[in-house]
Amino acid sequence: MSDGELAAYSLVELAVDRLRRDILSGRTDPGERLVEEQLTRRLGISRAPLREAMRLLAEQGLVEHIPRRGARVATLSEEDMRELYEVRDVLERHAVGASPAEPDLSRLRSALDMIRKATEADDRLELANAHRRFHVEVVALSGNRQLTALYETILVKIQLYMAANMRREAETARAEDGVLRHASLFAAIEAGDTGEILRGLSAHGARTYLG
Repeated sequence: MSDGELAAYSLVELAVDRLRRDILSGRTDPGERLVEEQLTRRLGISRAPLREAMRLLAEQGLVEHIPRRGARVATLSEEDMRELYEVRDVLERHAVGASPAEPDLSRLRSALDMIRKATEADDRLELANAHRRFHVEVVALSGNRQLTALYETILVKIQLYMAANMRREAETARAEDGVLRHASLFAAIEAGDTGEILRGLSAHGARTYLG
């Protein structure tokens, strides 16, 4: 790769990283337009690397292109969201039932620590990542890799709405509330209390993402 190609690739990486951070931190809402002229000025890059970055983000399901209207942050219908949350619930419940009596909780404990640290640092992107990792690790306790991979694809599809919800929650709730919810769920898993685990997952605020 020549120096020129490397520089262009670096600009694409920069744009992907900056836009992904904006989207997953909840700074931009689902359906919000992404205007080329504004983005090239803000990011300090030309249209070519920006368009390549937008293409890559579209492949990740974070951006969608509308004919004759340009690009926008990806959206899902309310029906899509309800169906995705139903699938999420089914996978979580199956995973809880399939988990061993004494699972290795080291990775789940690490994810909880990430939530605490991101909350203390007020880093919304890292907090969103930590929340997703925590729930993926809950499902991974089942030991079923295919189930875990499928569950992760569901979280990717709803992550935009999760980020928007976290931003709204930050405006109305205490920052530590999210830590306490996940800590309570961890405690139920550590105690092997299946009923409490399922109640914790069910009451985890998922439905508020639909608003």
